[in-house]
Amino acid sequence: MRHIIIYRARAYHYEQAIEMTDDKCSAPLSSANYQLSIANYQLPIINCQLSTVNCQLSTGIVTANWIIILIFAQIHKDTVMRYLDPKTDLTFKRVFGEHPDLVMSLLNALLPLEQGQEVTEIEYLPVELVPDNPLRKNSIVDVRCRDKQGRVFLVEMQIIWTPEFQQRVLFNASKAYVRQLDAGEHYELLQPVYSLNLVNDIFEPELDNEYYHYYRLVHMEHTEKVIEGLHLIFVELPKFTPQSYSEKKMQVLWLRFLTEINDKTHEVPQELLENPELKKAVNVLEESAFTDAQLAGYEKFWDIVSVERTLMYSAQKRGMKEGLEKGRAEGLEKGRAEGLEKGMAEGLEKGRSDAQKEIARNLKKAGVPTEIIMQSTGLSKEEIEEEK
Repeated sequence: MRHIIIYRARAYHYEQAIEMTDDKCSAPLSSANYQLSIANYQLPIINCQLSTVNCQLSTGIVTANWIIILIFAQIHKDTVMRYLDPKTDLTFKRVFGEHPDLVMSLLNALLPLEQGQEVTEIEYLPVELVPDNPLRKNSIVDVRCRDKQGRVFLVEMQIIWTPEFQQRVLFNASKAYVRQLDAGEHYELLQPVYSLNLVNDIFEPELDNEYYHYYRLVHMEHTEKVIEGLHLIFVELPKFTPQSYSEKKMQVLWLRFLTEINDKTHEVPQELLENPELKKAVNVLEESAFTDAQLAGYEKFWDIVSVERTLMYSAQKRGMKEGLEKGRAEGLEKGRAEGLEKGMAEGLEKGRSDAQKEIARNLKKAGVPTEIIMQSTGLSKEEIEEEK
């Protein structure tokens, strides 16, 4: 007698039908919830329904139950609760672009806000800043919002650092600042723009363990004198290591969330789960919350990142080689030290530029949207369109 055991475990976004054959007895199995413990391996099955058709095993219902449990343990042993990495375009926008309470918590934790100036209410704004003049550049950010005081907040996640990214951050923040006013309005209506940029790369290696970088307009000699308006914050995530919870606890927790949770995480640190906001953010990252198409896009994102890193590394090596050769040649005339330094710098810059263009061409061929290519390479829309 052939029978089919069908089950669905919603917690794992997993559906499977198992076919077995036996022709000795029949005994139906009722719906059940199981807590599996097989060889010291515990596995919860949530909302699990079992049904059989004319199922009978010679040793009776007890044996049948254990066979089902063993099958579940074998299949689900490598499919425990899985989380996605919060740093991808898909997940970052899901967590911080759809949950106002979470982005407010992130901003309050990571921005240099004075006491009493915390963000308490926000409204999301379109992430694309379309220029009034069609000949000017568009700009796209991951999250853009405004609080009840009128302050504007831009949040971006950048996986690979490029020199162009820093300029793009300044460009986007400046555009957000000037677009606050309509013609004829007074300048005193302008509110600060905060640009929070989380970078999964090291771009200031000479600053050792300093991962937090805050830029604003200050007097060169009297740094207490500041022109309010633009606040640019860059966080080098790879440099972050949690030291103490005594100061800026929420900053530590959010940075742990961004650096410790990924698709290899099966057990979330208890410190994150004890905080309601972090627990909510972690739950948003459960793989079961995403469609198959979204998961395919997630995997493609990391494939693109891998290609980008490879191309950039190759281009930088070529640039350094060209720089060394040029430096040696110029060093014969101007001095070895001066020539090597200049040649390496020029070669490295040329290598980076060539790498970004090569990456853009490959991403265009792969059908990646222009706005994602802009975010990944730092190139403008016009520069990307020129690449064939």
